[in-house]
Amino acid sequence: MSIPSSKVHKTDKYSWSQTLTEATITITSDVVVRGRDLFVKMDKQYLTVKNKISNEIYIDGTLHKSIKIDDSTWSVVDGKTITIELFKIKSEWWSCIVQGEQEIDVTQITPENSSLNDLDGETRTMVEKMMFNQRQKAAGLPTTDDEEKERHLQEFKDLNPNLDFSGATFNK
Repeated sequence: MSIPSSKVHKTDKYSWSQTLTEATITITSDVVVRGRDLFVKMDKQYLTVKNKISNEIYIDGTLHKSIKIDDSTWSVVDGKTITIELFKIKSEWWSCIVQGEQEIDVTQITPENSSLNDLDGETRTMVEKMMFNQRQKAAGLPTTDDEEKERHLQEFKDLNPNLDFSGATFNK
């Protein structure tokens, strides 16, 4: 069974959803709240959300992964809904928001269609290499790994010109 990436996950205090680049947390308050009624502290790896009037703690813990503090925001919508947008430092699926909470199986997530431009540099390079290798295999041509092995073998032959490789077979 696959999980759509847009699926909303629920904990006892909040619900959340995610894309590869951000996580959105929604907290529904039983009472009307204003921004000044809340204590919200976002650190690179820690999040605290507390109602200063009722002392109710909605979230207080170490985040699953690091966030971009300067890009992450929070707001109060309609007086009862607190929305928090966490922008991930690394584009990847999170199994939970706060460490120690129930985790989801990220291998079951079906991602939304995305563009290579949406990926960070490292991930984009890896995906482009995988796509290249897939095209090479489909065309019966050597992959980047095959080319690398061939290059190493040629370097070895060049360093050892007196060895006879004419009858040698090599396993891939």
